[in-house]
Amino acid sequence: MKRKQWRGWGPGEQAEQHYLVEPRALAGGGDLRHVSEFLRACGWRDRSKPGGPLLLDSPDRTIRIGYNPYVLPGGWTIHSKATAHQDEWTVTLGRQTPVEIVAGLTDALTRPRSAHAPNVWAPLKEQRWNPTRDAQRFAATSPDGTAWMQFYEDQAGHAMWWSGAHDEQGNGWTATFTASTPMHLVQAFAAALASPEPVMRPRGRVPHSTRIRTTSVSVFPSQLSAWQQARITAARAATWARNWNAHQPHTTASRARARH
Repeated sequence: MKRKQWRGWGPGEQAEQHYLVEPRALAGGGDLRHVSEFLRACGWRDRSKPGGPLLLDSPDRTIRIGYNPYVLPGGWTIHSKATAHQDEWTVTLGRQTPVEIVAGLTDALTRPRSAHAPNVWAPLKEQRWNPTRDAQRFAATSPDGTAWMQFYEDQAGHAMWWSGAHDEQGNGWTATFTASTPMHLVQAFAAALASPEPVMRPRGRVPHSTRIRTTSVSVFPSQLSAWQQARITAARAATWARNWNAHQPHTTASRARARH
């Protein structure tokens, strides 16, 4: 069967086979640029060295995000220093955590907190995750049983959030959040974890598992670039708007003083 080309994209472009993968939690790691390019567009500083692990620092230098595939078990580490209003906290995510789920948390680091009190369990309840509870833990499991979210407290009073996903062979990933991790970030992660939207992976990058479902799609390279650029452009626009709004009160006050 011949592949049809839409003339709206570049001349001579060849469509490439990709797959929409669901559940997203078992889709594999994906392209790190989904996380890193968004953060760079939001003003984060790239501290990575050529050939080394990915390192990004927040504009105020209180948070560092790293991805290191060169050690075992490897994966993501997100660490925040203690501040005047927040205790030190750390999140670790395995290397097979899908970047779309990682971005649920890291994108939230670039946005102001909502005025509403965060509720980690709300996005899971919306997607009909199954709750369980005992003396030491409260948990929720995805309807297909492949992913979970838990809040655990041991007898010594040490608390921790724990999440992850695995297939029938045990392949997958886990994530841990120290108890001091801001709840709005844990909620953002949970929302990305529970999202029913499939994620896209190129041919050859789809995990072998009977627990995943795939839909083959033909995608032009220019389409992929356009989608990536749209995400980056949105990040830059939101960052510019926040900086503008933060600057306005100061400018208005300065003008008011100048008139008196």
